[in-house]
Amino acid sequence: MPKTIFFLVPYPHGEAPSQRFRFEQYIPFLEEQGFRVEVHPFYDYNTWQTLYTEGNFLKKARGVSRSFIKRFGLLFRLREADHIFIHREVAHAGPPVFEWIIAKVLRRKYIYDFDDAIWLPNYSETNARFHWIKAYWKVNYCMKWAYRISAGNAYLADHAGKYNSRVEIIPTTIDTVGYHNVQCDHSEEPVTIGWTGTHTTMRYLEFLVPVLRDLEKDHSFRFLVISNEEPDFTLASLEFRRWKKETEIEDLARIQIGVMPLEQDIWSEGKCGFKGLQYMSLGMATVMSPIGVNITILEHGVNGYLAASTEEWKTALKQLLEDPGLRTKLGQAGRKTVEERYSVDAIKGKYLELFNP
Repeated sequence: MPKTIFFLVPYPHGEAPSQRFRFEQYIPFLEEQGFRVEVHPFYDYNTWQTLYTEGNFLKKARGVSRSFIKRFGLLFRLREADHIFIHREVAHAGPPVFEWIIAKVLRRKYIYDFDDAIWLPNYSETNARFHWIKAYWKVNYCMKWAYRISAGNAYLADHAGKYNSRVEIIPTTIDTVGYHNVQCDHSEEPVTIGWTGTHTTMRYLEFLVPVLRDLEKDHSFRFLVISNEEPDFTLASLEFRRWKKETEIEDLARIQIGVMPLEQDIWSEGKCGFKGLQYMSLGMATVMSPIGVNITILEHGVNGYLAASTEEWKTALKQLLEDPGLRTKLGQAGRKTVEERYSVDAIKGKYLELFNP
């Protein structure tokens, strides 16, 4: 009989980056290893699509209510699972009731996985009035009750280590064979500087806008923003493309210089550098703020650039705009870094160990 893994997760399959790149891309590998996998999202697709829209309060309430009912029903099936894997939380709202029942009442071991400083409040303006429902404090209890923890970087692992001694660092990884398997073209003109992310992280671009405006005076380039919402700033070079899963890699591959600016705060310390890893996997020259895990991913001048001040950002982008050979060199080195240290192939053995006793 194959062993069964139940993945208890917040979002529908294939919809959220944290799930797609933390565990979903490993499912075929786990099945090859003889596991039977079931993914159980808290939200169904329709509720998930409604959640971050304005209004629709009754529709949201009905969807969330259905989600809680389904979760309670799932508790009666957990005996079928040999392994229980919880990504972030069993329920997307409220205290850790389900985690407590699983660990303390049903006496089942679970693996707890997270890739952000999710014990800290972080919410969109759309749902600001209701952010308290998230009960961010529950994360520490989820860690405390877990059998094993998978953390996305050392900063997250250090925090988890305050509550649990069985912590593994498993970076968010890139499928360099089946998905991120094309390369950008550094000979294409005009050069495209680009950024991708959700509306909740677009605030980090505010720092970069004056730098780009200054560069526009002497250089011809596109600044491509790929997101779920349009940016609220203007640039002569700005081009917006709405994020679509179907064209994600094709759209990203238009970028030759990928940027990942961050602010120095505890939320940024918890980030796993995934945006930068995506850029690097597609052969882009990558520029990142020297914050958190970024300084372990990039070696300045070898596989990308680290830039802190506005002057450092301007110098790095200016050099890359003017030198296609440099862009190509850094892009190739970045791709090699991802293949060797942050790819599915590089990490899958360590990932499999999570499900060994």
